[in-house]
Amino acid sequence: MQITSKSGRKLHVPTEAEDQAINAGIAQDPDTPELGAEFFAKAKPAPEALGQQVVAALKRGRGRPVGSVAEQTKEKVNLRLDPDVLDALRASGRGWHTKVNDLLRADIKAGRLKAMS
Repeated sequence: MQITSKSGRKLHVPTEAEDQAINAGIAQDPDTPELGAEFFAKAKPAPEALGQQVVAALKRGRGRPVGSVAEQTKEKVNLRLDPDVLDALRASGRGWHTKVNDLLRADIKAGRLKAMS
């Protein structure tokens, strides 16, 4: 069965039989053992097992990571494209805006697109 999320993504929900087959495969895999009460009895909190400094280094606060904002940010523009061109760009997958930027930059470097004065 398929359901559609709020974002429009199609999600496959396994049937009971598919779910049983998945669980049987997991049970047979030696790399995915069931974690029982004995395992959790021995478990320690991360700060105790790794140390406070390691845990603090792994934690990240809210917002963008430090240093992630480029010095020169991109500029938003409106651009009119033919429907077939836009369909082809969108069909190339996520990040198609960046691909367009990269294609234009390559044309400038190759001399096919000259700066207008």
